[in-house]
Amino acid sequence: MAGFLSVLFMTLTTLKESCHEHVYNAVEKPMLLAQTAAIMEIFHGLVGLVRSPITTTLPQIGSRLFVTWGILWSFPETRTHVLVSSLVINWSITEIIRYSFFGTKEALGFALSWLLWLRYSTFLVLYPTGITSEVGLIYIGLQYIKGSEKYCIRMPNQFNFSFYYFYAAIIALGIYVPAT
Repeated sequence: MAGFLSVLFMTLTTLKESCHEHVYNAVEKPMLLAQTAAIMEIFHGLVGLVRSPITTTLPQIGSRLFVTWGILWSFPETRTHVLVSSLVINWSITEIIRYSFFGTKEALGFALSWLLWLRYSTFLVLYPTGITSEVGLIYIGLQYIKGSEKYCIRMPNQFNFSFYYFYAAIIALGIYVPAT
């Protein structure tokens, strides 16, 4: 929660003091750390520390990591788009509420009513705007992915295997909403 609180504060401060083009640079390190640390949620689900089903946790964390590392970190040209601001604000508010809810529930043994309401109501706005930001940034990144051929494996090679990141990103776009 602290990581996302930091990201939200830095985002809002940057938007107030300058403009959306500078948001990614302001939040890059804490955002990368907070999103990457979420991998632990997958492991916690696998070993039974939490009751979250791995079938929902894996696509949610995976899609965020794809946007974080596979688009924003990998293709700097995408970082100045206004959707980055929308993305990090949505992610931050969602995670601050979610971690507060679960933390309070663990500490007190019950959920505070207002936090319960926030947890199960804010998604009505945050989910569609977050998904739109994520899908939009992947779409924007397609031109840079195709132009750079980064992460591509061409044949011939010793494994007789090829991989085109551009096509993987298109497939990701096609399954994005149903999978998350």
